[in-house]
Amino acid sequence: MTVEYSGAGGDPDRLLRMLWRRTRPETEAADRPARGRRPKLTLDAVVTAAIALADEEGLPAMSMSRVAAALGVATMTLYTYVPSKAELIDLMVDEVFEERALPAPGEPRPAGWRAQVELFAERTRTMHRRHPWLRHISAVRPPIGPGMLAEREYVLSSLAGTGLTGQQIDVAAIAVTTFVHATAGIEVESAHVEHDTQQSHEAWWQERESLWEDYFDVERYPTMTRIWNSGGFDKGISESTRAAHAFGFDRLLDGIQVSIDQAGGAASR
Repeated sequence: MTVEYSGAGGDPDRLLRMLWRRTRPETEAADRPARGRRPKLTLDAVVTAAIALADEEGLPAMSMSRVAAALGVATMTLYTYVPSKAELIDLMVDEVFEERALPAPGEPRPAGWRAQVELFAERTRTMHRRHPWLRHISAVRPPIGPGMLAEREYVLSSLAGTGLTGQQIDVAAIAVTTFVHATAGIEVESAHVEHDTQQSHEAWWQERESLWEDYFDVERYPTMTRIWNSGGFDKGISESTRAAHAFGFDRLLDGIQVSIDQAGGAASR
């Protein structure tokens, strides 16, 4: 499917007003139709309906006309609240980011930077499972709303006070968020391939068993052969994907701890 990009066209200032509609009184107008008479809906209701539709049927099914039908209004009415599908997707993304309820400054959080980052990873992976359409959204230019900035603030603050420099904190935070979102998306994709094709990964491989007899050369692929014979590939695809996330995430955090130790940081693990 086509990858969706944040801020694809449209008015950036208008999108910011919609994203931040709950936090600044002067942006309340973004929750009203741009023209016409008494509003029939709220922008929150539009975003909620769009998320529900995408959760149930996938992002391609989330058209402006389908959302309007779910809300019981004409499609043109919907456009008075959200000018385009691209902007609606941005609002959806930031909305589900906020669902994680990452601890804000001053709110209780786990002790130690590592436990705090692990909390971020756990809630982010849960978010991707609840909203599998997120894997089709590019994270290169995310919607700059409360949900995205809450993520950024939380991960940065988790690493603050560790003894790392500002630049080290920044790149470590980027490494963490990139890894977590990417592996969460892959895990969700793995599950949905089975659902969409009505075929398990194991059945897919069984249909291709002739590869091993007719094409696989043990002398050309000796390492793969050795690992296969030792039982290294015995885990199923789904289990291996989860194990790969856990292994990679732990090693990433171990590497950050090495940098903290080198910097002389006294932060707890």
